[in-house]
Amino acid sequence: MPSRMTYKSAGVDIALKEALVPVFRGIAARTSSAEVIGGVGGFGALVAVNGATRGMRRPVLVSGTDSVGTKLKIAFATGRHDTVGIDCVAMCVNDIICHGARPLFFLDYIGVGKLKKKVVVDIVKGVARGCEMAGASLVGGETCQAGDLYQPGEYDLAGFAVGIVDRSRIPNPKTIRPGDVLVGIGSNGLHSNGFSLARKVLLEHAKLKLSARIPDLGCALADELLRPTLIYAPIARELFDSFQIKGLANITGGGVPENVPRVMPKGLRAALERRSWTEPPIFGLIQRLGKVSRSEMDHTFNNGLGMVAIVAPREADKVLAHLRRRNYRAWIVGEVRRGERAAVIS
Repeated sequence: MPSRMTYKSAGVDIALKEALVPVFRGIAARTSSAEVIGGVGGFGALVAVNGATRGMRRPVLVSGTDSVGTKLKIAFATGRHDTVGIDCVAMCVNDIICHGARPLFFLDYIGVGKLKKKVVVDIVKGVARGCEMAGASLVGGETCQAGDLYQPGEYDLAGFAVGIVDRSRIPNPKTIRPGDVLVGIGSNGLHSNGFSLARKVLLEHAKLKLSARIPDLGCALADELLRPTLIYAPIARELFDSFQIKGLANITGGGVPENVPRVMPKGLRAALERRSWTEPPIFGLIQRLGKVSRSEMDHTFNNGLGMVAIVAPREADKVLAHLRRRNYRAWIVGEVRRGERAAVIS
């Protein structure tokens, strides 16, 4: 007689998932702010906004969602899962801070074929570290076991962030004028974009090994590719508090040409000078080994610019000095000119 079928025999371990809830609750606890009423384990997270709106006349909630993408393939190949959670937080909060928002809370989603305790705990620990860096509370999430959807050893990781800002402090593109200055804030590498092309060039075409030390990079290839995305929330808050930031663009997928125009009005264009900033060596390595065109690089990667701020000429040097005092690599990378809305690098 065949054995009785169970949910576990079909690939879903409910008992393990339930056993992990208090573990996740403990990890998330160190990120909780005073606004969090109820977090991990309930049907929904409860977050009061009264304290967060202190001093605001017209508070506005700002939300964003994103995933880590194919950077996860590097985590699968190396068995290192402790940093991709930081990437997940960064991909979400780096978007909402462009509206002047202070991150309030974050939720994650992990879709996995077979639940493995160490892997998911490492992921959630990374998410919690990212939330601490962003000043956000990790208030919940979801772990979905779907063996029919994911290959063995693989998972997907996505997140959702909510922040808050006073309506009067949301950057207004209408304030941007010809002659305004573009201040670039450095990235620390690929962040979490362009990995489909990066993997194609480095691993498939050039056949580099993830464990190999690459002289151009000064580290193992895996270390470079798994370097967590920078979280710009703390410095963005300082900039919005101290200066008139007319626009702030997160340079993610699509690079400078697609992201800077998102914060600009019609009739104005951003003109950037390529030689004004320094690219981390990973970009040159990809371009050289893959014979990737300059245009393709510009439309795929951040090429060393994690954020681009738009400020009045009188504030540019002050903003630059502030960033450098905070140990950020930063440069004046261009200016705003009349023309069709676009971002052009020359």
